[in-house]
Amino acid sequence: MEQPISGSAGRLSRNVVVAGLVSLFTDISSEMLVPVLPLFLSMVLGTPATAIGLIEGTAEAMASLAKAFSGYLSDRAGRRKPLMVLGYGLSNIIKPLMGFAGSWGQILALRVSDRFGKGLRGAPRDALIAESSPPSIRGKAFGLHRAMDTVGAAVGPLAAWLILQAWPGKYRAVFWWSLLPGAVSVVLLLFFLRDTRPENLTTGPALRNWSISLGQLPPRLRRFVLIGTLFALGNSSDAFLILKAQNMGLAAVLVPVAYFAFNASYALLSYPLGVISDRIGRKPLLITGFTAFALIYAGFALADAAWMAWPLFIAYGLYYAATEGSQKTHITDHAPADIRGTAIGVFNALTGIAALPASLVAGLLWDRFSPAAPFLVGTVTATLSAILLALWE
Repeated sequence: MEQPISGSAGRLSRNVVVAGLVSLFTDISSEMLVPVLPLFLSMVLGTPATAIGLIEGTAEAMASLAKAFSGYLSDRAGRRKPLMVLGYGLSNIIKPLMGFAGSWGQILALRVSDRFGKGLRGAPRDALIAESSPPSIRGKAFGLHRAMDTVGAAVGPLAAWLILQAWPGKYRAVFWWSLLPGAVSVVLLLFFLRDTRPENLTTGPALRNWSISLGQLPPRLRRFVLIGTLFALGNSSDAFLILKAQNMGLAAVLVPVAYFAFNASYALLSYPLGVISDRIGRKPLLITGFTAFALIYAGFALADAAWMAWPLFIAYGLYYAATEGSQKTHITDHAPADIRGTAIGVFNALTGIAALPASLVAGLLWDRFSPAAPFLVGTVTATLSAILLALWE
């Protein structure tokens, strides 16, 4: 078992690289489905936008609830890897089964199970990365992980596009092919990742009291979690970006390519922005990311031509690169070491619970008002979150 790494400088550990490779192959598998699933639901199964919002919101809420308890359990057990194996294994078994679904209710059950697996692995993995990296290069470590994760996320839609080129309209084939990269990720995890042990094991309040609550976190982190939750209330599922691109006139066969452009931008920017966060702090990048989100969502609300989808999806990668790694690093920077996994889990739980009303409301607004309405709501909540982060956190 690998002990936490200390010191002010150093090279990234093998654990960080292996965790990145595991995420890379898992994201190839997962992101093969992301641009295809909304099209499969709407065009093959005839699912309304409200039901798509329910599926995505419920799935993400389940993922984040699982993250809260998995982080807590990994703190209490003093081990990260077992929950990672369970989470990655479950997700990579479930995804190919979606190819056999005949109704959106079946997709709901499978999607929730898939995201539950994601939730089980998320907080223990992030805690393991933090414990495998000195604080002085922790942003670099998370940046590398996000970059590798997102390389997989970029390759996934491209793989889906190639499959659909070979078998036009055969969306189910994409689900079945997702099994291959998923299996590679599980093999890497089982045989090449070393477990870590949290510092000061058994001394934290979460471990003594068998409790998980926002009140356990330091005041600054509590404020950050509340701001993140407000932001999440306007951050509906990316499925609506895909549906909006199609609504703008982008051909269905090109939607995976546009999503590839988003993930390529995300991958290219994640590592350098992680390094920058080590130098200037996490907060400036988070404010930049929230502001970028507000502008991009406003762009999606107003866009009415197919060509506009391309710059908007590419710009969307900037938002992700500026926020995804920085949020996790900010939490690990300020959380007590003995409840680090729990802190990550509490953040993920509350922001994930917000994903359910965010996506459900987005679907209702889409069906009852217009495709622009969900994006206008996201613009407002992101703007408020950026202001609060600048003034209050």
